[in-house]
Amino acid sequence: MNYRRLGHSGLEVSVVGIGCNNFGRRCDLNQTTAVIDQAIEEGINLLDTADIYGGDGASETLMGKALKGKRHQVVLATKFAGQMGDGPMSKGTSRNHIMEAVEASLRRLDTDYIDLYQVHFPDPETPLEETMRALDDLVRSGKVRYLGNSNYAGWQIASAHWIAKQNNLSPFISAQNEWSLIKRAVEDEVVPAAQEFGLGMLPYFPLASGLLTGKYKRGEMAPEGTRLAEGPMAERSLTEANFDIVEKLEPYAVERGHTLLELAFSWLASHPAVGSVIAGATKPEQVTKNATAADWILSSEERAEVDGLTQ
Repeated sequence: MNYRRLGHSGLEVSVVGIGCNNFGRRCDLNQTTAVIDQAIEEGINLLDTADIYGGDGASETLMGKALKGKRHQVVLATKFAGQMGDGPMSKGTSRNHIMEAVEASLRRLDTDYIDLYQVHFPDPETPLEETMRALDDLVRSGKVRYLGNSNYAGWQIASAHWIAKQNNLSPFISAQNEWSLIKRAVEDEVVPAAQEFGLGMLPYFPLASGLLTGKYKRGEMAPEGTRLAEGPMAERSLTEANFDIVEKLEPYAVERGHTLLELAFSWLASHPAVGSVIAGATKPEQVTKNATAADWILSSEERAEVDGLTQ
């Protein structure tokens, strides 16, 4: 496993990370423990969760139990800002909610500190300076070590950076956004902003909800039990345009001795802005497959060829 500094920070993360949104939803405690143990065995140290994952903090709770005696072996990342109750202050990025949310996450995760605490979604109702000052207090208290954002636009990354710089506050070191060979909108503004202001990118949904695994075929029913078997996500993903891209990428990878999945991971990992590629897993064997998926080092020529295939 290769490791990288996350943005302009001293935090080292594995080039492949585990997204923990299935814990508490599709994975019980035994499955969660098996996935985490396999991740550690493979050298994966970044575990990314959120207080809303699994519903009512279930993902964090299971992870706290699964990490007993192993906490020091992982970089534990979680997020806040999603709806966690019925009250008016049970979501968002206000100082009030941040202080409540971090204490709740620490309890569920059964830990004294969070390695990477991330704003899950932008909050248009709270001044960004209030958010940054509250997060800085968490860093100074030792409850949080590094800060990140998720689903921010490029201008929000820039604004947060300058607020932190002007007020001597702890800055964001990472940006987590959807990014894949299918979804490339972040390349317009978010990725350039992250590079300009020293944030490492943490792409989520790198396999486009499974479309880049090769298991979905044009004109065929989606495999039963898969993420895209039915529902609005299937309608958005299983389009003719997306299949056009997949059907160009898969033979390109195979001709070079790789799978479509390996191309999806390695293409992202080869971008200089990327710190770690976040992918979910429900079984240990998926972890093993993902762990080596970013080993293909694409040349600049190969990146250009792949870019051409996806335009």
